[in-house]
Amino acid sequence: MPDPELFTRGPLRLARSLWSTGDVRAEPAQLRRLRMYAAAGDPPADAVVQLLEELPAGRGRELFEQALTGGIDSVSDAPEPLVAFFTDVEAPPYWVDPDRLERGARAITRTGLLGMFPLADMSLMGGYLASRAAKTLVSTGDLEHMAPKRLIETATWWLDVTTPGAMRHGEKGYCSALRVRLVHAHVRAAMNRRDDWDYESWDLPVNQVQTVGTLLLFSQVFVLGTQMLGIRYARRERDDILHLWRYIGWLMGVDEGLLPAGEDDAWRMLWLLASTEFIPDEDSRRLANALLRSHSGIGERFGPLSGLVSTASTGLHAAISRMLLGDANADFLDLPNQRLAKTAVLGLAAANFATETVRSFVPGATMAQEKLGAFARGAYARQLGRLVPLDPTYASHMRSNSSNAAKTRRK
Repeated sequence: MPDPELFTRGPLRLARSLWSTGDVRAEPAQLRRLRMYAAAGDPPADAVVQLLEELPAGRGRELFEQALTGGIDSVSDAPEPLVAFFTDVEAPPYWVDPDRLERGARAITRTGLLGMFPLADMSLMGGYLASRAAKTLVSTGDLEHMAPKRLIETATWWLDVTTPGAMRHGEKGYCSALRVRLVHAHVRAAMNRRDDWDYESWDLPVNQVQTVGTLLLFSQVFVLGTQMLGIRYARRERDDILHLWRYIGWLMGVDEGLLPAGEDDAWRMLWLLASTEFIPDEDSRRLANALLRSHSGIGERFGPLSGLVSTASTGLHAAISRMLLGDANADFLDLPNQRLAKTAVLGLAAANFATETVRSFVPGATMAQEKLGAFARGAYARQLGRLVPLDPTYASHMRSNSSNAAKTRRK
């Protein structure tokens, strides 16, 4: 098949030539197979959400949390949907390698706060190009009207699941992954109750294709983004990062037939998603503008310099987005195109690359960078917690999504 637009020009074309191996293009039959997953949800999680709706208010969530932290055997007379869900997730697949999970998390950790820029400016902004997935985001209302809060929640969740040791059974990242899986199932149920959901145009809400797309944005696109900003990885590090996200994706209910087993798989999946999913529309632009406004808000605390700081902030974030998305997509999303900001980002990338080159040759430097990155990430997480009261169970999102769906039906 011919290359999709994202791969025919701009940054991704260059990135593929630098970091991919072989021909990543798909055959028509492979694309048709992928599209079959656009009608697939997550039956085990969907059954748990239905159970929660049938039980007395709060009781189902209490049972879920008990099984999540104490194991399903700690729940006496557990309902069958809960037993089926946790019996599955408590028995990890044969391919899960705990050592690789730890190495992947350490490789992410050593990027420190620099890793947060690709998360917001490439992963999230790139996700808005997927117009069908954007329909759910716009329908919930949260990402457009509460963009700063949701950006902080996404960053906090990402820090949870990428911290070394956090994906062990019962640990913070493990619990966060399964809680968000439940949120996805709840959103899917809420959207399915809407009278205006267009299945023919938008597919099943929060379907398997969209979920694996999110996984690729947080894994492969993160790796690409940090490399564009000057971070250097050994091949084993890149594969270990993707192994970590393969397990996170499995916990979050992504079908094993879609989970990339390594970097070559991830490139092929990214190519398929670019062919069928990353097609922006007006909702993509609305979400991008909401995210830009959240970046602009940083200037509010600087008094007379607020306008200058806001302009600089949006310009820098937009310049990082353009590094991956290319000018054509960035222009469609109405991202600023400031020459000074682009020059500053390129200078930062060059400086990072020089520093990373030195690190790769100095004994002990990688371990020191991991410790420094862990310290910076921990301090950043604490700062985020002070900015916005966070609900680690995400129960509030389930209530708000149900409320939004009900309002839409009344209209």
